[in-house]
Amino acid sequence: MSSQSVQVAVISGDGIGPDVTSAALACVDVACKACGITAPEQLPIAAGAGYFADTGDDIEAGGELRAGECDAIFLGAIGLPSIRHADGTEISPHLRLRDRYQLYAGVRPVKAYPNAPQMLANPLAANIDLIILRESTEGLFYSAAVHNRSHIIDDVEVQDTLRITRNTTEKLHHFGFRLAQRRKAAGYAGELTCVDKANVFTSMAFFRQIYDEIASQYPDIKTAYQYVDAQALELVRKPWMFDVLVMENMFGDILSDLAGGLVGGMGMAACGEIGDTIGLFQPAHGSAPDIHGQDRANPLAAILSGALMLDYLCDKTGEERYAAAAARIQSAVNAGFTQNRLRPMEFGGDMGTNSVTREVLQQLAA
Repeated sequence: MSSQSVQVAVISGDGIGPDVTSAALACVDVACKACGITAPEQLPIAAGAGYFADTGDDIEAGGELRAGECDAIFLGAIGLPSIRHADGTEISPHLRLRDRYQLYAGVRPVKAYPNAPQMLANPLAANIDLIILRESTEGLFYSAAVHNRSHIIDDVEVQDTLRITRNTTEKLHHFGFRLAQRRKAAGYAGELTCVDKANVFTSMAFFRQIYDEIASQYPDIKTAYQYVDAQALELVRKPWMFDVLVMENMFGDILSDLAGGLVGGMGMAACGEIGDTIGLFQPAHGSAPDIHGQDRANPLAAILSGALMLDYLCDKTGEERYAAAAARIQSAVNAGFTQNRLRPMEFGGDMGTNSVTREVLQQLAA
């Protein structure tokens, strides 16, 4: 596959979504150019709560199919609190995309940057650099992707299904061990921690059983175990001790936000959701309609998600220059913080969306 044929579906979405999407894709373009490769072609697809309010559909006709025909999907943010389905749930076509394309591996990097807020007083907090690997199609969120997976009984009780399958869980754990191998090669600990509640739930005991089966195939990677409540405690006590954490969907949703708060907030929370044939990349924050159009959003989560997308395209196409472009974005963000030239308003700084983006672009061009 040539770089010229690579295509990315772009769903800008709601609220600050279009602003941070533009920032991320501008950085992707400049980084690719600096590495001598053509940036992916962009295919815009309309979707989100605003689109639903205007049309009654949450994604344009044929949008799900066209997105899946691309090499990757980039999403800004979807959802508005004032626009909901009749049952009160959010407008969420991205959950269907996860389900339709089985984007089982949710990659959530958590990294402390110099001069960015660190919520923990311990100086070792400056060393936080871990990944939460969240299964993204099953678990308790299985009920949310398609509404009929919840069972309402006589308006007095609701039952949601938590689903763990061998097929998906095997793929997730293989992904986790390979990710730990890549990090080990880059100088990290090379440890994969299984986070579950295996002492209480049969589903979680099954999750751990499969982890143990897969672990034997990766003798070079250290294994560890944590119950999810203990893991929440340890993320506050000593998060710098962890490398890659693999867990069920809802546990990952909660712990990734907790971990993001340790290194500045959701404005730094990049996210990749990867399946066997395609990956979706997005900042993990919401649409923040309260600051939409005010040039106050922190675009760094989206920009770093763009770097994750380039790394994925390297793996998918075999084109190493995509990985070089991803590393260039990551280095630009790190340099901007190190030089105290990145000061997002989210952190009490004086730089809005546009000025943060300009600074990253300048670092990319340096």
